[in-house]
Order: sequence, then C-alpha cells, then structure tokens
Amino acid sequence: MTTVSETNPIAQRERALIISLRQQVGADLAAWAADRNLPTAERAVRARAMIADGLAEHTRNSIAGGIDVLPQDAEARITEAVINVLFGLGGFQPLLDDPSIENIYANGCDVVFVDTIHEKGKRVAPIANSDEEMIDMIRLAGARTGNDERRFDRGCPELNLELSDGSRMHAVAWITRRPSVTIRRNRFARGMTLSHLVDLGVMSREIAGQLGACVRAKKNIVVAGSTNAGKTTNLRALAAEISPLERLITVEDTLELRLGADADLHPNVVEMVSRAGNVEGVGAITQAQCVRAGLRMSPDRVIVGEVRGDEVLPMLAAMSQGNDGSMTTVHANSTEGVFTRFATYAAQAPERLSMEAANLLIAGAVDVVIHVAKIGGKRVLTGIREVVGFDGAQITSHEVYRPGPTGSAVHAFGWRAETVRELIDAGADESLFARGWAA
Repeated sequence: MTTVSETNPIAQRERALIISLRQQVGADLAAWAADRNLPTAERAVRARAMIADGLAEHTRNSIAGGIDVLPQDAEARITEAVINVLFGLGGFQPLLDDPSIENIYANGCDVVFVDTIHEKGKRVAPIANSDEEMIDMIRLAGARTGNDERRFDRGCPELNLELSDGSRMHAVAWITRRPSVTIRRNRFARGMTLSHLVDLGVMSREIAGQLGACVRAKKNIVVAGSTNAGKTTNLRALAAEISPLERLITVEDTLELRLGADADLHPNVVEMVSRAGNVEGVGAITQAQCVRAGLRMSPDRVIVGEVRGDEVLPMLAAMSQGNDGSMTTVHANSTEGVFTRFATYAAQAPERLSMEAANLLIAGAVDVVIHVAKIGGKRVLTGIREVVGFDGAQITSHEVYRPGPTGSAVHAFGWRAETVRELIDAGADESLFARGWAA
C-alpha cells in the first residue's frame, strides 16, 4: 500500500494530533454516550468540546516544552478533520459537503478526482495519509449502515452501499493495485418533479406536460441513457405524477428512489433491495426475484430502478399483464437502442428468449421510451419514442421527439391520434399538441 509522504513538519504534527485526538475523543465519547440515546447533533457538540479540551492541553504542553503553539487555523483544520472521521466519511467529507461536486473518484488515497457541475476530472487533494487509512474509512462507512454483513476485506473485496446523504459509494481493494472508491452524488434525491426538471432546463414545459399525462394515463415508460445522465432523477420526477392512492413496489440494487420518504405523495410503497450473497455465496437475492415477489403484493405499479439483466423478463411481464404504468431505467445510447438492450438481456436470462420472442414481449409491454443525456455538462432530455406494436417479429415505433442541433429534444412525428386523446383524457392541455401528431 502507498503512503503519502509528509515532508512538512507542521503537517506531520497536525497529522499526529488528528490521529491522537480521534482515538482519545472517540473512546471518551463512546463511554460518555453509552447509556444515552442522543441525536448525532448533540454528540457532535460534545465531541467538539472534547476536541477543544484536547487542543488546549496540547497548547499547554507545547508552551511548557518550549515548542511553538499551533496557529488557530491549524486547530480549526484539526477539529474538522476529527469531526469528519467521527461523524462523517473522513477525508471524503469535505468533498461530500461541497454542493458543486457531483462525483468523486479515488484511485488510492492521494490520486483523487471530482466531477463538478462545470468541470470534469478535476484533481483534488489526498483524502487520507495512506491507503490503509483510506480502507479504514471505507470500513467505517460500511459499519455505519448497521448491517453486520458489510465486510470489506480480502474475502469480500467489494463494497456497494448508500451513504447517509443518499450518495452511492462503491469501493474495491485487493483485486486492484490500490484501493479504489467511486462516489456518485445524488443532488436531487428528494421532492423532484417534472416542473423542477423544466426549471433546470432538462426538458421543455410542453414535454413535461405530455410526460405527466403519460404517467397518469398509466403508460409503461422506460427511461434510457448513459451513466450519470440523470435517469434516476427523471424516473423520480415521473413518479411524482402517480396518484397517492396507488400501491407501488420499487425494486433496486441500492436504495436510491426512496419514494416512500414522502408519505404524503406516496403513502403506500414497498421498497425492495436486492443483495449479494455472503462470503460462502449464500443468501443472494436478485432483482429478478424481487420483481417476482413484488408482483405477488398486488401492486398498481412496479418500478425497477435499473434493468441490468434477467430481471428484464419479470419486469416486461409486469408491464404486459395488468400492472400498467410501470417504469424502469436502462443503459442505452438512444430510444431505439433500448429494444436491442432488452432483447440481449432476455437472451442471456435463464429462459434464453430468442430475439423474435423478446421483441414480441417488448412490443406488448413498453409504451414510451425516453432518452436523457449529459451534453456539455448539462443534463437534457434528447428524445421520446412511442411504441406502436409489432410487425411480424419486429417492433414498430416512431420518434415523438428527436435530438435537435444542440442535443435537446425537438418535435419529430408527434404522438398517435389515439394516444393524444388518451393524454388529454388524463389531464393534458390540448394546446400541448398544437404541432400535430403521427397518423
């Protein structure tokens, strides 16, 4: 493992003091709070007081020993570093606290990059003094999930979890030259609506009105795009159009949608999360199993956070067998590319569906495909495709909106006349369809 070299004696002194205070305050705080059921904020106040006492003692000892005392800014840095370790994610915490940062990549403790709202791949300061310390931070994050099975060692070299702020963290070590951490921020984890997406410039008000009506008309919708394009954010905004009277089942590999967090908007939600097996390979629950279990819970809609494999078949079955209005996301480069992706997953599933059989299933299940992308640092909706049915073994569809000169969606063929009537019946304003529709 690589260690960050510290040539500055002041930095070395700060580092040693951080380690010492972290150990001492951590132990004293645990003893103090052992019989108290206190909120984190109150424990943090107590921890700051303990750190201040420790720094005061260090100053007294420095004066007595004829050593220069630490400047105030150094004491502030030390305090925040200890608090971040005790209550946050150590050296990652300042990055997580920065609202302009979207993604964090650490290829070892001292090779750290971030994507910001305006800049991609910006290198930043080390997040730990050594790779060993970085691994300790990862283990602490896993322990704070409250799940005893969140091991991170040579026997379990991969860790995937959700942080307290909703960010997704993936860590791997021992099968890589140095430990690696990827943190994907979720800046829009709560209360996202289609109106918010309009304000952010993701889509036009016209498109938002039409998509809201698609949800209310119980169209089965797939949101496609690449990694970090905003698929989950768009899915959450679409879900905000669902009536509070409906029973929802969500299936994810990591809890991101959190529709149940808003009891007024979605009071009747069961959130299911797949899990990997333990070190012996026992106890795994796949997304496909979760979807099948969810279908037995009498849902009005099934929402799969992302289709990545054989869960595509129960998902499509849910869409075509009475659970209208179900939704999911998938990695695809275009609206049309969704069909090939789904057919590939179906061919790899235990059922080994042929391309023709998969296309028939897709055509009978999916109504609307939306594609989103990140272009020039900005997330936009690039296209909408309406599925009409099938011709022989081929899916028939057309572009309602297609990518324009800047990448954002522009009007193409519009909706079918039959669909327009359904969307108007679902509450869409007739003026939204003034530009015509497909025959």
